[in-house]
Amino acid sequence: MRKTKVISSSQRNALHSAEAAGSQPKPNDAFVELHDFVFGDGETLASLKLHYLTLGTPRHDASGAIANGILLLHGTAGSAADLAQAAFFDALYGAGEPLDLGRYFLVIPDAIGAGESSKPSDGLQAHFPHYGYKDQVRAQHLLLEKIGIRHLKLVLGTSMGGMQTWLWGEMFPDDMDCLVAIASTPAAISGRNMIWREMISQAIRSDPAWKNGDYPKDSPPKNWIKAVIPLSAIMTGSAGQFQKQAPTRETAIDLVGKLEADGEAYDAHDMLYACESSADYDPAPKLNAIIKPMLTINFADDLTNPPEHLHLPTASNYTGVMIPAGPGSYGHMNLAHPAVWASALGSFLQRLPLER
Repeated sequence: MRKTKVISSSQRNALHSAEAAGSQPKPNDAFVELHDFVFGDGETLASLKLHYLTLGTPRHDASGAIANGILLLHGTAGSAADLAQAAFFDALYGAGEPLDLGRYFLVIPDAIGAGESSKPSDGLQAHFPHYGYKDQVRAQHLLLEKIGIRHLKLVLGTSMGGMQTWLWGEMFPDDMDCLVAIASTPAAISGRNMIWREMISQAIRSDPAWKNGDYPKDSPPKNWIKAVIPLSAIMTGSAGQFQKQAPTRETAIDLVGKLEADGEAYDAHDMLYACESSADYDPAPKLNAIIKPMLTINFADDLTNPPEHLHLPTASNYTGVMIPAGPGSYGHMNLAHPAVWASALGSFLQRLPLER
């Protein structure tokens, strides 16, 4: 689960403030609208709005389609802005780096329920259709069609985005040159990961202000934040980093207070839907449908996807990399520090003929 705030327009402006200093390119943002979108359970939404960021310059083939597209997918409770932070420009997007913006056109969508894409907190609240990971992947595919991408150089995702990357390989096996799934496993969520998600759901649904999901917008439930946000930090962080941040009893208590204060940015409906959207995820039975080269990157100190319980394929088109824990490791949140895994990504891509 990717623990990060949903980005607002003002936050997005802050994200782009580095552009004024000339330190990194400013992402372009845009929207597409999907009419009468049908979800996997039969529910429909008359208008599904999908927000996305782009970086780099599209290059078109003889048919007019964009030929150098790369799809990047964010994690649970995150947004496209997570993948447009300075750390990604430094380690991945610069000249000569694995996702060099001089070569590739990056498309980074907000998933259904996230960022500025359609989500429960827009107004429908508990009446918003219940979506799953497969719905998100189908919506991403339709978004790419609308902006003129029929074939991708790469699909890369982190955490939830990594899980969606496995589904991309199964649902649209010919639509990319390769895939990279980071901090994920190709199996239904179970064990500690599932217990954690169920605790989140129960904390929200049992909040006295929840009112079966029909609470007034000006008085949302907040008690759930005290349990969910610190727990999520523990599940996605590392013991070493927490020890640095909170070396004493007092600083640890202060950190809990800061985490709870930061949690005020989350909406209960959006968090609940995002957490429960993984219910349809189980790529294990159809892994043989993935025919393109695929890299998996996982982290030895990841509590969310512990290495002893990863279910990784052994077929010849898969390459698995396990990043060992070290003094500067961030656990599951290594996914937000691409310098940790950029060399593994670069080595994988160098072996593939992506420039066609």
